[in-house]
Order: sequence, then structure tokens, then C-alpha cells
Amino acid sequence: MIRWAMATVLTVLIATVASPALGQSLVGDPEAGQAKAATCGACHGQDGNSSVSEWPKIAGQHADYAARQTRMVRDQKRNVPTMYPMVMNLSDQDIADIAAYYEQQAIQPGVADEALVELGEDIYTAGNMDSGVPSCAACHGPSGRGIPGAHYPSLSGQHADYTADRLRRYRSGENNGADDPYSNIMVAVAAQLTDEEIEAVSSYIEGLHLARFTNAE
Repeated sequence: MIRWAMATVLTVLIATVASPALGQSLVGDPEAGQAKAATCGACHGQDGNSSVSEWPKIAGQHADYAARQTRMVRDQKRNVPTMYPMVMNLSDQDIADIAAYYEQQAIQPGVADEALVELGEDIYTAGNMDSGVPSCAACHGPSGRGIPGAHYPSLSGQHADYTADRLRRYRSGENNGADDPYSNIMVAVAAQLTDEEIEAVSSYIEGLHLARFTNAE
């Protein structure tokens, strides 16, 4: 019964965002984006692999997702004060070009804390039936690569510190406004996560490629 209830809730949440009017994304030019990404590289790294764990890696991120998030910051629909000055004057085409450039970059993998892998994998792959937390893999895929075009981002290899901070913010109810269904899904998903579960699943995501391989042996 609990498993059925969790699946039903998740299905409703996904259906809620199945047909939002997000508009057609512009096609980006990665070559043009490389030149335009110079400012972004100061925090995210020129190849999209940030060296500071509080700043996300954006290498290999789906261009549609990255472009939409950047437009939301520019349009002050998503509150990221440190990023807003960098993107406030970018056009939609600029943003599309930059996103296309970073999508072509390879993310540098991280390493999961071995002590957290078991719990992290449980939460990522199966959720927590007792507390009603759905699995991360339901939307982000077993390999953490997300769903291109559906605005479910790639997570694999992301800094654990960044992921944990985002999950804590979602758990506290922080979203990108009532009109953004995706952040509201995450608020619902993260509502019942414990601090221990957030730490574990964030670490697991950072080393997803290694964690799954090690556990399979």
C-alpha cells in the first residue's frame, strides 16, 4: 500500500509538469558560446567543472535545462544574487549559445564517501517508503543523466556540497515561484528527507558512476 501511494504521488507530480507552456528553446551555437562563457568560467570553470564545491558543475548539463535556469535568474524568477549580475544583460541567444557550449563539455567525475554509499543508493534508487520519499532515479534516471528535453537535469558527478544545499533549500520550501512546476516538485520530493539522507544521497550522486560500479561487484 505504501509503495502504491508513493508511486501515485510521484505520477501525479510528474503529470503536473508534463505539458507546461515553457516555450521553444533557441538553438545554441557552441562555438559562439565558448567566447561568451568567459565570465561564467570564473565560477563554473572554463570547461564547466567548478573547483569550488558550493558552485555547481555545469559541464555536460542539458542545454535546454541550463538555458531555462539561466533565463530564470536573469528574469529574477530564481533568486541567485551572485549570478544575477553576470547574466542580467545576456540575450536569449547568448544564453542558448553558452548552454550549448557547456553541454558539449565532459563533467569530471567525483567520488562518493564509501560510508554513505549504501544509504545514498537506497534513497537514490528506491526512496524511503516509510517516510514517503520517492526515488531520485524516477526522474533523473539510474545513471543520473536526467531526461533531455523534459527539464529533468543531469545530476551524475555533481558536487555533494552543492546538491545537499539545494536539497535543504527545497526541504525548507524554497522554490522558484508558484509558476515553476519543477522546483515545486522538488519541494514535495525533499519535504521528508532527513539530514542524514540528504548527506548520503548527495555524496552518492557525486560518485554515482563509481558507487554503482563498486556496489555491483
